[in-house]
This record gives sequence, C-alpha cells and structure tokens, in this order.
Amino acid sequence: MNLTLKVWRQKSGSSRGQFVEYQAKDVIPDMSFLEMLDVVNEGLISGGEDPIVFDSDCREGICGMCSLVINGIAHGGHRGTATCQLHMRHFNDGDTITIEPWRAKAFPIIKDLVVDRSAFDRIIQAGGFVSVSTGGAPDGNAIPIPKEAQELSMDAAACIGCGACVAACKNASAMLFVAAKVSHLGLLPQGKVEKDRRVLRMVAAMDHEGFGGCTVTGSCEAVCPKEISLDFIGLMNREYLGASLKGS
Repeated sequence: MNLTLKVWRQKSGSSRGQFVEYQAKDVIPDMSFLEMLDVVNEGLISGGEDPIVFDSDCREGICGMCSLVINGIAHGGHRGTATCQLHMRHFNDGDTITIEPWRAKAFPIIKDLVVDRSAFDRIIQAGGFVSVSTGGAPDGNAIPIPKEAQELSMDAAACIGCGACVAACKNASAMLFVAAKVSHLGLLPQGKVEKDRRVLRMVAAMDHEGFGGCTVTGSCEAVCPKEISLDFIGLMNREYLGASLKGS
C-alpha cells in the first residue's frame, strides 16, 4: 500500500519546525510502524536527504524509546501498544498519517521526532531508590508479602517510562509515571522504610521539572502501552498526603 506521511521536521530545539510531506510507497502491511519509517529513511538517504530522526531501541515494547504522536494520539491509539508494536495493517492504502514528537515543556525537542526525556531520570534520582541492603536473592518465603500487594507492585513496575502519559495529557502532567514509580517501590517491604521521603521528593522533583497538574481526565491511562491504572494516582495522592502530615 502507498501512504502519505506528514512528518514534523526540526533541526534543533532552538530552530523553527514544520511538517514535511513524504510518500511511503509499497508498504507491507506486516511491517511495524518503525520499520516503515526505516524504509522511508533509506529512500531519503539514497536521495541525498537527511533522514527523519526518531528514537527506538528494543522494538519489543519494553524500553519505552519509541515516542511518536501518530494522527494526534500517542503511540497511535491502539490500546496496550507501543509505537514499535503498531503494525501498518492498521492503516489503509492511500491514508495520510501525521507524525509528531511528544509535545510538552518538560520534554524539549532535540531534533525532528526526538525529545529530551531526562526529566524522568531526574525524578527517579530524587527518590526512586531503595537504600536497604537486600543482599542476595532471599528465599521466596523469607519475607511474607500478601499476594494482592505483590501483584499491585508488579502492575506498577510495568511502566516503561515512555512519556506517552505526558504527551496525551492536556496539562502535560507526569502523575501517572510518578505514581507508578512511587507505588512499585513503596508497596513491597524493602521499599516501605523510606516511602514517605520518596513520595515527597519525587513529587517535588516532578513539579520542579515543569510538568502540569493532574485533572484526572484519563487520557494518560488510555494511551499507556502498559495500561497503567489511574488507581495508582489515587494511591500516590494518599501516600503524599500522609507523608506531608507526618512532616517527613
């Protein structure tokens, strides 16, 4: 099938960007979206043009690098699917596809479709650690953990930090990301020792980075490739309130 791509091109964060139209010809339906872009780039390079710059790494929906807004929706709008898992069979011959980077003040554009997501790293550094020495792998029965707590923690740990939640939110809020990280570190026994200090520091870091406030529209959960639940935001808010009252 043949497609028309309207791709955001921007040489640097300080330069003006614009949409540039490209033709993607003879696209195989079983290609992933990134493989389609690879083929388009091969054509651009052979023609002496600069290739479209975009992020990718594992291409298995694990690393969170594939940060594209496709037709106005982060990751393309298929539930539980990262951009690298999106296949061209979801599009039709003759379609026009608009491709943009994440749009958020806290995610400045580096070039074309690549943004700087190091704000997430700094939030993790602010409190996303466990200082308790856990040693080697303990016996599975050494620390009793309720099954519900274990499963909830693992659900939160599924977050890959891609930033789709920020890109989809009208306020560019990072609450779903921060809530997932706070929860997966704080729900298990090893992380409870400093959970109050952690939530205060990570929320403060989030605010410092310039992310917006959460108004619970649910757009973040809708585009999350790991389907992280809004319930984690409620859990983090309760932990934050409790830690604030304790004066941690």
